[in-house]
Parts: sequence; C-alpha cells; structure tokens
Amino acid sequence: MRLVRILSASTILAAAIGTAQAGGFSRGTADTDILYEDGNFNMRAGAIIVAPTQKFSKSTNPALVGTDYLDTYVIPSGAVKLKFSDNLSCAGTYTDVYGAASSYASAFGPAFKVSETFTVTEFGATCAAFVNMPKGRLAVLGGAFIERFDYNFVGAGGALDIDLNSNAVGWRAGVAYEIPDIAFRTELMYRSGTTHDASGGGTFQHPLAGIVPVTAMGNGELPQSVELKVQSGIAPGWLAFGSVRWTDWSVNETLDLTVVGVTASKNQYFWRDGWTVTGGIGHAFTDNVSGLVSLQWDRGVSTGYDFRTDKWLLAAGLSMKDALGGELRFGGALSYLTSADATKGNEAGNSVDSGWAGIISANYKVKF
Repeated sequence: MRLVRILSASTILAAAIGTAQAGGFSRGTADTDILYEDGNFNMRAGAIIVAPTQKFSKSTNPALVGTDYLDTYVIPSGAVKLKFSDNLSCAGTYTDVYGAASSYASAFGPAFKVSETFTVTEFGATCAAFVNMPKGRLAVLGGAFIERFDYNFVGAGGALDIDLNSNAVGWRAGVAYEIPDIAFRTELMYRSGTTHDASGGGTFQHPLAGIVPVTAMGNGELPQSVELKVQSGIAPGWLAFGSVRWTDWSVNETLDLTVVGVTASKNQYFWRDGWTVTGGIGHAFTDNVSGLVSLQWDRGVSTGYDFRTDKWLLAAGLSMKDALGGELRFGGALSYLTSADATKGNEAGNSVDSGWAGIISANYKVKF
C-alpha cells in the first residue's frame, strides 16, 4: 500500500534528520523502526552530515569575535533485522547517539581550549514481540545497548593534548500499537541514562622538561529520555506524523577532567531538561516515489552557562524504490540556531550570534 511505503520512508528519514540537530549533545538515534517493516531480513545503512556555523559576537578573548567555533560532523547509522516469526523480530543497531565538536581560532576560556571533541557510539540489540488485536497489533519492545565514549581535549593553548575513553551499558523499553490498513502507529519508547568514568592519557608541553606523558581521567552523566511518536494516514496517499521527546539533560551538570600532576577543570553546564517537538506530512507521488516535509522545535537546555539555546529545523526528503527491490532515501534540512549569552560560570562574558546548520542525509535499505 502507498501509505505503508510512506510510513517507512517519511517517519524514519524525518526522525534521523531531526535528531541530528536536537538539543544538548543529541546526534543519532537507534533505527528500531526497522522492526515494524515487512521482510524476513532487512538491512539499512546510511549517514547524516551536519555543517553548523555560529560566530562569537562578544568574548573575553577579543581575538575570537567574529570567528566560528562549531565543527562539521558525520553521524553513521546501520540496522539489521531478523524476523523469527510473525510475532517476534529482533534488530541490531549502530549509530553515534551523542557528540560535540568545537575548534577555536584562539584559546577559549579558563582552560585555554584549542579544540574539544567527544563522540558516544551506541551498539544495540532490540526485540519486538507482536500480539494481534481485532483492528491491528500491539508491540512490546525491549533491548540493551553498549555505549563507547571517546573524548579529545586540546587545551593550555595547545600545550595539553589528551584522549579519554570508557564504556557503559544501558537499556530501552517501549510499547506500540499499529493498524497497518491506515498506516497508523503510536509508540512510546524509553531509553535509560548512563554514567561514564573515562580514563586515558596524552602529552603536556612542560616549559622546562619538554613534552611529557600524562595520565588523565574524567566523568559525567548522560541522560535518560522518553519519546512519543504518532503517525496516521489522513487521505489516500497522504500521511501525517509527529513526535514529542523529553530528555533528562538536567543530569548534565559538569564534565570533570583531571590531568594528574598538571590540572583539574570542569566544563560547567547545569542544563535544564530538553523538549523536542516535530510534525510533518508525507505524500506518495507514485508507487515508487514518496516525499516528506517536517518542522521541528527544540527547546534550548542552556541556563546561562553556555550557548545551547533554542533551535528550529525545516526538513524535506524523498524515498525511491529501485528495480532490485531496494529503497534509497535522501533528504536535506536547514536548522536555525538562536543567539546566546553566557552569563554564569567559566564562560561568562561570551556571546554568540544566531547561526545556521545545513544537513544532508542518505540511507539505503534492502530486504529479503
């Protein structure tokens, strides 16, 4: 059915693009939607490229004024689903769920940062048990994941260069109800938070001893989240969809970093919880081509310690089935980043203008 094809093309693409510029450190999300798709074996892989820009309008280091501090990043994604029976399917998923990347034209803040990058990669397994209902089916979902945390910091004006890493385990659970005949589905999904105690090392350019090896450690909290997604056919060839996501970013108070024998510092955040609201429309142009448009608002998490304020995102995409039975999906989006002032903590006295992020996305699916 056309609506079923729109369902798989529109909502997955919109969710992927939207998460790429959601609040806090959010990047990708596990492709558990593959569990609902027809086929005994399904595989999907893709990537999202995000190119943000936001410039300092005021800084305690005048050399930074007018310069951009945000780096371009790539979010990979992969998923494989196996259907064991009409009532049970399981999927393995891979993506970067959180991350941040900044580079400074001149040393920034009390730690004299030159660059700071971290990525949290998730490897997950999720199963869905389906129960037939009079007008559809109920799904109960559950699974676990492993997070890999990788962090790089170049500070002290370039004299300090360290790398940290750690692993953590979490879980997800949810419930869904769908009526395939009208492409209706509603899903409520919970993802647990995690704690990372990272360790590693690097080098320090000592003014007398030259380059010396150092040992470093750090710790921080990553949030739990709850997301409600709803979609439904509204007319022949048309689908409406939307979602609301709450993320417990208030657990992210500080990122503590200790370099043994050299320094101890804190990135101060003291964020509030995040809310992300998305709505959109999908349409089937032909039996093989469908498209979407969506609009998203993300409430900023900043409480004055940094620049993570409100964002708006407008996205569009296409899904095309090929003669081999595969499906190519690609899309683009433009995100507006509101201006921000740091009025508290280590970054007080710095401000950034409003900015933009350009996003492109592509993925390809096969099924057997």
